[in-house]
Amino acid sequence: MKNENFRSRVSLGLLVAAAAVLSSAPLTAAEKALRINLGTLAPRGSIYHQSLQAMAEAWRKAPGGGVRLVIYPDGTQGGEADMVRLMRVGSLQAGLLTAVGLSDIEPAVSGLQNIPMLFRTLEEYEAVNERLRPALEKRLAEKGFVVLFWGDAGWVRYFSKEPVMTPEDLKRMKIFVWAGSPDQVAIMRRAGLTPVPLETGDILPGLQTGMINAAPLPPIFALAAQVDLRAPHMLNLNWAPLVGACVVRKEAWEKIPSATRESLLSTAARAGQEIRAGSRKESDAAVVAMQKRGLKVHEPTPEVVEQWRKEAEKNYPDIRGRLVPDEIFDQVQQQLREYRAASPPK
Repeated sequence: MKNENFRSRVSLGLLVAAAAVLSSAPLTAAEKALRINLGTLAPRGSIYHQSLQAMAEAWRKAPGGGVRLVIYPDGTQGGEADMVRLMRVGSLQAGLLTAVGLSDIEPAVSGLQNIPMLFRTLEEYEAVNERLRPALEKRLAEKGFVVLFWGDAGWVRYFSKEPVMTPEDLKRMKIFVWAGSPDQVAIMRRAGLTPVPLETGDILPGLQTGMINAAPLPPIFALAAQVDLRAPHMLNLNWAPLVGACVVRKEAWEKIPSATRESLLSTAARAGQEIRAGSRKESDAAVVAMQKRGLKVHEPTPEVVEQWRKEAEKNYPDIRGRLVPDEIFDQVQQQLREYRAASPPK
C-alpha cells in the first residue's frame, strides 16, 4: 500500500513537472500574433472574401510578428448593426461594412449611398468619395474606428417578382429595406412606397412568403443569395452605388506596432483595389449568370430614367438632415457639381 502511494505521488509529481515545462515553452509566432476578428455580410468565396483572405495571409507575414486576421463571412455574426455592436464590445475588432453599417458608426458616410439617382456613373461616385474621404475618415476616427480601405459593390438595382418599369410600378410593391433605419422607412412611406424592414438574411424567406416582393440589391449579392429565383425581374437602372469600407477598432489597431501598421495598411489598400475592380466585373457577370437561369432584365428608356430621377429628387429635402447630415448632403452636391463642371460628358 505504501509503495502504491509512493508511486502515485511520483506520478503526480511527474505530471506537475511536465505541465510546468509545457507552460514555460516559448509560444509560436502564430500564438503570439494579435488576433483581429473581422465580420462581413460578404458571401464566402466571393471576390470580397477572397481579397480578405489574401489580406489575412499577408498580415500573418507582416513585420514584427504579424497579425492573425480571422474572417467571418456570410453574415454569421449577424446583420451589420449587430456587427457594429460586437465591435463596440470587443467580440469583433473589424468589419467589412456597407454604408448601412458604417452609418451606425458615423451618419456622414450615408451621403455616398443614401441619395438615390444622384450619381450617374461610378466615376462620379469615386471622384466625390476621394474628395470627402479625409473628412469621413476623420469623423470615423473620432468615433473610434480606423478605415483600412474603401470599396463598393457596383450599382444597386431593383429585383422584383413582377416587372417594375416606372416609379408607379414600384409603389405597388412591398420593398425590402434594411432594419434599423426608421427615417428611411418614414421617407419611403411619405413617397407612397411600402417599405418592409428586414435583416439581409430575411430577404429570401421574405420573398418566399410574400412579405416582400421587391428588393434593391447589387447583382453580385442577388446571385449569391439566389434572389433571382424568387424575384426574376431586374430593372437595369443605376439606383445608387453600394458603398462600403473595411474598418477596425482604433483600440485594437493601436496595439499593433507602428511599423507593422504601415505594412498592414499597404496590404489593405491592395485588397481595396482588388475588391473595387473585381466586384464591378463580378456584378456584370452575375447578371449574365442570372439571365441564363431565367432572370428578365428590363431596360428603361431615357425618358423613363428621367422619371425615376425626378421622383428621387422629390425626396431630397427629406433625405437632407434625416438620412444624410445636412452639411454632408450639401458637400456631396457641391463636389459633384464641381466634378461635372471640370469633366463634362464626352
